[in-house]
Amino acid sequence: MKERIRFNHYKRSWGDRGDGWRLRGIDPFSRMIPYFLRTRMDSQVFYETTIQIEHIESFIRKHRETMPELSIMHVIMAALVRLFSQRPHLNRFVIWNKLFARNYLSIALAVKRSMSDDGEETVIKPYFQLADTLSDVVKKVSAEQKANQPVGEQNAQDNIAKLLNYLPDFLLRFAVFVLRWLDRVGLLPKALNKISPWHSSMFITNIGSLGIESIYHHLYEFGTCSMFVAMGKKSRQTEICKDGQTKNSKTILLKFVLDERVCDGFYYASSMRLFDKILANPEQLLLPPEKVVVDEAVGAKRADV
Repeated sequence: MKERIRFNHYKRSWGDRGDGWRLRGIDPFSRMIPYFLRTRMDSQVFYETTIQIEHIESFIRKHRETMPELSIMHVIMAALVRLFSQRPHLNRFVIWNKLFARNYLSIALAVKRSMSDDGEETVIKPYFQLADTLSDVVKKVSAEQKANQPVGEQNAQDNIAKLLNYLPDFLLRFAVFVLRWLDRVGLLPKALNKISPWHSSMFITNIGSLGIESIYHHLYEFGTCSMFVAMGKKSRQTEICKDGQTKNSKTILLKFVLDERVCDGFYYASSMRLFDKILANPEQLLLPPEKVVVDEAVGAKRADV
């Protein structure tokens, strides 16, 4: 099993988890919110943005020779990785009323093994460094897809699901209860945490590949994932320019479902504006970020990344 990439090397202290650092020194209101909004279902907020893709498609054609597998999905994922490197609060999570900073970056991605109603589906979970470039993202995602997409291929998630499926109902309920309790108290086995798609920085699904528009997908109560993104199909949109002329453009609609407890609305809004700016200039993704921002609320455990 591959090792999870941890990009912060802080000394663990009381209250930390294997997958995150307990946040210290946050303002009292932020600390109290998870005690009132106890579940992700209580805390979901919704956001959508329409991105122009003509310049992204041109960028892909320009770099197809050096990155033959490059796609719009890779560009969007690389932009999200870059966003996490600049806006670390997005990589927080809430569990058992406590706020943590995740000590790794991963994106879970649903993969359809065959395009049919009864086709197999699985989930891959590549890990990233905060300084990864577009090329790094393409290599890591493509490697995971090649290893897991062939029909009949079984990955660790599939094997565990198959094993649990053998249990009778009463044992399955008990097993799930134990797993949820272990996760709440930070004792979920590391092997399960590493492969679980519910323990990720973000879950993303490209439903546009199925020929349909984007949807709002709920967050999961099990695990630590605080953000779900759905990509829709390519569309054409007519805009009215400042001079009164109309302009047709190719677009993709992205819909976000976010846990409002991990940061405030202003931080989310600023982050989404930055995300749009990154996608407006994908050339910057070819190089590492000039700096990586560390979550200041980790406090005394702060270290260079």
